[in-house]
Amino acid sequence: MDLTFDLGVVETTMLVSVRMLAFLVVSPPFHVSTFPGTVKVALSLGLALAVGPAAVARAGIVPGEMLVTGGAAFIGAVVLEAFVGLALGFLVRLVFAAVQTAGGLIDLFGGFEVAAALDPTSGTHGAQFNRFYSMAALALLFASDGHQLLLMGIVRSFDALPLGSGIDLAVLGQLMTTGAAQMMIGALQIAGPLIAVLFLTDVGLGLLTRVAPALNAFALGFPLKILVTLSLGSIAFLALPAVISSLTDRATDLMGGGAW
Repeated sequence: MDLTFDLGVVETTMLVSVRMLAFLVVSPPFHVSTFPGTVKVALSLGLALAVGPAAVARAGIVPGEMLVTGGAAFIGAVVLEAFVGLALGFLVRLVFAAVQTAGGLIDLFGGFEVAAALDPTSGTHGAQFNRFYSMAALALLFASDGHQLLLMGIVRSFDALPLGSGIDLAVLGQLMTTGAAQMMIGALQIAGPLIAVLFLTDVGLGLLTRVAPALNAFALGFPLKILVTLSLGSIAFLALPAVISSLTDRATDLMGGGAW
């Protein structure tokens, strides 16, 4: 039995799927190790078959031309699309890192940092609130259909960054710098109220030590701060759904917006 493949369809599908697969490997919520790799490959191929013709028309290239003229041009195009997918995935991950950073700040000021353990979702070490916020953000992304918006964003990226056009490194560096600053601002906005309460707790313990040095108020510091963190931690957590919605919109606009 003879099988005939259209070189144009093969080339288009591979180029589009490489960008999408590179994005899925890095971007939340698909980057977690519990998300099967076969599902990522199947998802990228399925989306590539649907998006491929429009992406090629947008880029203005002749389907199958690189495979016919030589393998070197095709390999270069594959590497370029993989780099674009990884860059977009990293920018999205940088946006959502604000939630995990907020959990790390709460752990640091609340005294939970000494109990850091391995986070299976990200493969890094983090304390209780760090892991809790990370898993809650992933759950909220799926529950609010945020993952579909992110997939829509990577599909829209072929309008902002057509196939074979590459990516402007200067713009990428500027977006990374801006994203890092916004990540810290977002983390402080999420954890700021609780951090302020914990800071005032330290100030109160310091004043109590000055008034009654024999009381040794700092011996009660760790259990008191842990109690305050657990009691008021729900205040910061209540704002998480709105924050996830805002971060999803920002990430989607970043991939398909006019920044490129």
